[in-house]
Amino acid sequence: MARVVLGMSGGVDSSVAAYLLKQDGHEVIGLFMRNWDATTNQDVLGNPTLNDEVCEQERDFQDAQKVADQLGIELHKVNFIETYWDKVFQYFLSEYRKGRTPNPDVMCNKMIKFAEFFDFGKRFNPDYYAMGHFARLDHTGRLRLLRAKDDNKDQTYFLSQLTHDQLKNVLFPIGDYTKAEIRTIAEREGLATAKKKDSTGICFIGERDFNQFLNNYLPAQSGPIETLDGDVIGTHTGLMHYTIGQRKGLGIGGLKDYDTEPWFVIGKDLARNVLIAGQGYHHPKLYGTHALGSELNWLSPLSLDGLSCTAKFRHRQTDVPVELKTHENGFKVIFKAPAGPSRPAKRSSFMMVKNASGAASSMRYTKETHTYHDEKIWTCINRRRRQRRVPTRRFRSLKRRPALGSVFGHFRRFHRRLACVQRRLASTRPIPHRLGNCG
Repeated sequence: MARVVLGMSGGVDSSVAAYLLKQDGHEVIGLFMRNWDATTNQDVLGNPTLNDEVCEQERDFQDAQKVADQLGIELHKVNFIETYWDKVFQYFLSEYRKGRTPNPDVMCNKMIKFAEFFDFGKRFNPDYYAMGHFARLDHTGRLRLLRAKDDNKDQTYFLSQLTHDQLKNVLFPIGDYTKAEIRTIAEREGLATAKKKDSTGICFIGERDFNQFLNNYLPAQSGPIETLDGDVIGTHTGLMHYTIGQRKGLGIGGLKDYDTEPWFVIGKDLARNVLIAGQGYHHPKLYGTHALGSELNWLSPLSLDGLSCTAKFRHRQTDVPVELKTHENGFKVIFKAPAGPSRPAKRSSFMMVKNASGAASSMRYTKETHTYHDEKIWTCINRRRRQRRVPTRRFRSLKRRPALGSVFGHFRRFHRRLACVQRRLASTRPIPHRLGNCG
C-alpha cells in the first residue's frame, strides 16, 4: 500500500480517481487547490457568477469535501491565488500584449499542478502524487507519457511541457477508462459529483465572456481591419480579441467589391493597431510547410535529426506526420501531410510531438513559411466548411409564401455561390499545407 496525495477539484474525474486509488488499497490524501479569487483579481466584467452568494471555487471545494467524506479520506485546502497570478496569469496577459494567443492550461500544469502542488504535498511524505487527468504513464524502463484510452478526452497535449522529474512519481488513475465509464462508476458508487457538469473555460478561472474578461486587465483599443493591399474593410474591437486564423466575429462579410468567400485573420500590426485579414480558405498566409521552433522538451533523450513522428498543434487535432531536424539555435518541423481540418497556426503556440515510444515534446513557433501543397481547392472546402443550404421549402398556401423579392434574393445568392464553386473547381491552383494550432 502506498500513500498518494491526490489533486481533488470537486469534479467527477478526480472523484472517481480517489475511488479507484482507494480500491487499489492506497492511503489517499486529498488536496484541493484554490488558484483564483474574483474579488482579489478584479474579475468583474464577463463574470457570470459574480453575484452568486457562494463563489464557484467554494462550491467546488464543498463538492470535493462531500466526496472525501463519502470515501473516508482526508481533504486539505491550499491557496495558490498569488502564485497563479504571478506564474500563469501574467504570462497569459503578456502573450496577449504581444499579439499572440497563449495556452494557460499548459502553463498551469507546468507551474502549478505539477510544481507548487508537489511542493506543498511533500509535508504528507507521499510515495506518489495523482491527478484526475485523462492520460497514462508507463513507469517500466524509460518513462513514457501515453495517451488515454478515451481519445476524445485525452489530455496529454496539455502535459507536454512537463519534465521527467515532474512525472516520475505521478499516477493517472482514470487514464485506462473512457469518460462514459467514469460517469458510470460515479453513479454506481453514488458519488456526490456523479452528475456534475465538466468544467470549461480558462484553467481554474472557469467560463467567461472572454472579450469582456480580457477588458478587465487589457483595455481594448479599436482600430481598422485592412487587407494586405492596405484597403480598410472594417473595424476591430481590440487586437487581443482576435486569433490568427479566426473566421467568426470579424463583421466584414458581404463587402461590395469582393466575392462571397469568408475572411480570416492573417496578421496583426501592433505598431499601427491594425488587424490584417485575408479572404478565402486558399489564402497563402493561412498555410505553411514547416515551422521553426525552440524550447524543445523531451521526457527521455532522443536523437533529433531525421526523427519521424506525429505532431499535434492544438487539442483534439488529428495527428500530422512530421520530420524533425536541428536548425541553427532551435529545430525545424517539416510537415509530411496536411494538418487536417483545423484553424491555421497561431504564433507562439505550443506543440506536442509523440512517437512510437510515447516520448513527448513541446515547442514554441518562431516562424512559419508559406508555400503551396498539391491538393485541389475543392477538397479543402469540403473538409473545412459546412455548406450553407439554399431554402427548398415548398409553400403550401399564399399565406405562407414570402415576398417575391425574398425568393429572387435566394436565387441570386444561390447563383453567386454556384459561380464561386465553379471558379474553384476550374482553378488549377493548388492549395497550401495548413498548419494546426493550439486552442
